[in-house]
Amino acid sequence: MSACPALFISAPASGQGKTTITAGLARHHRRLGRRVRVFKTGPDFLDPMILARASGAPVLSLDLWMVGESACRNLLAQAAREADLILIEGVMGLFDGTPSSADLATALGVPVLAVISAQAMAQTFGALAFGLARFQPQLPFHGVLANRVGSARHAQMLEESLTPELRWCGHICASEEITLPDRHLGLHQADEIADLETRLELAADILAATALAGLPPPVEFGTPIPEALPPLLGGKHIAIARDAAFSFIYPANLALLEALGARLSYFSPLADDPLPAGADALYLPGGYPELHAAALAGNETSAASIRAHVAADKPLVAECGGMLYLLETLIDAQGTRTPMLGLLPGHATMQKRFTSLGMQQLDGLHGPLTGHTFHYSKLDTPLAPLRWASRAHSDAPGEAVFRAGSLVATYMHAYWPSNPAFTAALFHGEAF
Repeated sequence: MSACPALFISAPASGQGKTTITAGLARHHRRLGRRVRVFKTGPDFLDPMILARASGAPVLSLDLWMVGESACRNLLAQAAREADLILIEGVMGLFDGTPSSADLATALGVPVLAVISAQAMAQTFGALAFGLARFQPQLPFHGVLANRVGSARHAQMLEESLTPELRWCGHICASEEITLPDRHLGLHQADEIADLETRLELAADILAATALAGLPPPVEFGTPIPEALPPLLGGKHIAIARDAAFSFIYPANLALLEALGARLSYFSPLADDPLPAGADALYLPGGYPELHAAALAGNETSAASIRAHVAADKPLVAECGGMLYLLETLIDAQGTRTPMLGLLPGHATMQKRFTSLGMQQLDGLHGPLTGHTFHYSKLDTPLAPLRWASRAHSDAPGEAVFRAGSLVATYMHAYWPSNPAFTAALFHGEAF
């Protein structure tokens, strides 16, 4: 059995400061010499980059639908065997979504810390905290942290508004010095925040003065069950684009490829790198090609090697931003048209707000492959979809999946551990 101190950091809504608090706690305990493992609820690529920097370890996803409850338990049990502290950051508000952060915390038995932004609020803080703690009686609840507090007197009013059974875990004053910058898809990527280390250290200093400075109670996560995977990708060399334009990669996806026997190499289209020599397959993940369109358009070495890879009929798997890079042109929100690789007919146009969001599933010859979609562009292509994904909580069609020769492209970000056989088929260029 594997027991480890654990805390689930949630909030009444997005934008309350969950990532800042989770990262600050991770850095605080890491500075004390503790081994900290952080997990992120739901499909997310940006928050985990920051949390990984704070904790010094990869940040994996937990989600009752996309990952599955048994797999979530196993990931936590494995982490508990090597960690001194487990932190889980929630998604959106505590009860938002199906399944919600509250559903995950309850299923796993991890107590919830509610981070509440107290800006423009006084005694209503107590009512909000009471509601979060009592709305679902079975929810394990640890306590409340007040964020963006205006003064010592303000903090006193907030603490006094709590009912006696609710634990006050302290407060953090409003500070731009620890606030993490964001944009249309979420927070900035960790490598783009020049003073991220300074922000993390300051957040850790502040949290060290709160009741969260010590370890939370231990949680029993059971015995990890090792998964024996066949070498479905044995001997396969997979090249992966990874830089500021192509960075939306689940660490669990990479771990799965290696567990299936693949050798992974990385290259940067932004740096105009050629594909690694001898690559049998190529993965173009999502990211921000729209922010780097001009640079990508001018980088002929990368472009030529990718075109040569496809001309040689070698498998290429592209997701979301990776798919946009394959198109003939990419049009930004101001109407500027930039040529892309031209390996997929059509173009995409950036929109002012997101055009698709939510969990999706792709059913194939090997069963279901789960994942999600979140993008701000609209695709216009004459290519007929090979098939469509389905939505987890709606009868509306999901994302289209396109196949053009050895190339497979879709807006859907797949969680490959949900179906290793399906994943292997993609990188073998086989029917799926």
